Amino acid sequence: MMLTLGSLFDGIGGFPLAAQRVGIKPVWASEIEKFPIQVTKEHFPEMIHMGDITKLNGAELPPVDIITGGSPCQDLSVAQGRRDGLAGSRSGLFYEMVRVVKEMRDAEKRRGRAAQSVRPRWICWENVPGSFSSGEPPGEDFRIVLQEFTSIGCGAVPIPRPESGKWKPAGRILLGDTFSLAWRCLNAQYWGVPQRRTRILLVADFTGTSAPQILFE
Repeated sequence: MMLTLGSLFDGIGGFPLAAQRVGIKPVWASEIEKFPIQVTKEHFPEMIHMGDITKLNGAELPPVDIITGGSPCQDLSVAQGRRDGLAGSRSGLFYEMVRVVKEMRDAEKRRGRAAQSVRPRWICWENVPGSFSSGEPPGEDFRIVLQEFTSIGCGAVPIPRPESGKWKPAGRILLGDTFSLAWRCLNAQYWGVPQRRTRILLVADFTGTSAPQILFE
């Protein structure tokens, strides 16, 4: 069975393009900028455009196996100045991604699905390395990101800050055989792009242990 994907903060369709190349079907996308939407309509004519994420109800979206999203980075980025973090009006849209995923999974459970059949099973989040140091105390915003994604699969499980006070560029969380999460910093210059562009990629598997395999192997 072909896996399916929904793309939040879609931009010009980077995640749908990657998905298509490995046999995953992009089903829908959420984006508000006109030009990126024109680009993705050209390259993915069958992908449905859902509009503004703040107006979406995850329970009403077509269920997909994977939800991806590179939530706005401006308030997390070291290069952007004020660094309001997840409290900022732009980077705070991260919480909308969490909400949509929760709504879809809750609706799936109400339909009678259980365990690994509940969609989405996986998420993939992308953002700037400034997320590791944003917040008060520094790094608190990334702890919140981990906490929010973990809560989708496991409820209120506390995620502690690292003893050193600094997040490592790669890590994982495994909770038995029912939840896994992994993150890793990747630099575009090593992936066929002629520029140095480092980003965090985070994968969570809400009902299994596959996240480290997906991201590291």
